Amino acid sequence: LKVIWNKNKYDVKFCLDGTGAELKQKIHSLTGLPPAMQKVMFKGLLPEEKTLREIKVTNGAKIMVVGSTINDVLAVNTPKEAAQQEVKAEENKKEPLCRQKQHRKVLDKGKPDDVMPSVKGVQERLPTVPLSGMYNKSGGKVRLTFKLEQDQLWIGTKERTEKLPMGSIKNVVSEPIEGHEDYHMMAFQLGPTEASYYWVYWVPTQYVDAIKDTVLGKWQYF
Repeated sequence: LKVIWNKNKYDVKFCLDGTGAELKQKIHSLTGLPPAMQKVMFKGLLPEEKTLREIKVTNGAKIMVVGSTINDVLAVNTPKEAAQQEVKAEENKKEPLCRQKQHRKVLDKGKPDDVMPSVKGVQERLPTVPLSGMYNKSGGKVRLTFKLEQDQLWIGTKERTEKLPMGSIKNVVSEPIEGHEDYHMMAFQLGPTEASYYWVYWVPTQYVDAIKDTVLGKWQYF
């Protein structure tokens, strides 16, 4: 197996009839990461009680491990901040997101006719009304409602409204739209991989920081 943790890769020989719990012990011996603090991922969260054979792990499979050692937890950085920094570093390596084909499809439609006005160079708190006049990745209209008293983000389209607990959102990524830098494209990461990003386009720049702070729990409203 290839076990990947914290940018480190380990080649591991492990019996297919071993359980997820036993694999966690093996990972502990390699990384010093206590089993209780490990999130082990293979096509979703690895069940501790099942054997690798039962969950169809094959030779050479990649196993992702997320978690911090006690020393890391005591350090200042929270896991979410560390995750954000990693994402930022990744973004810097890639071409601008707005040039990628999947995003061009939506951006080439131009601004929505009911887009909210943007204010450059200013950071504002979230308005009391939902943020509207934005597109999702299929080009449908989308609005964001921040239910702070319920600690939920509501993502509403014509068809339905998804009510997401803020704590379930792993990260928030954003980037200015080329040629329209007063608006951003933004993604909410709902699962462990990039495939779980929910993209929203034409977010007014003045609300970007407030959205990130609200969702990732750094901003207190009193």
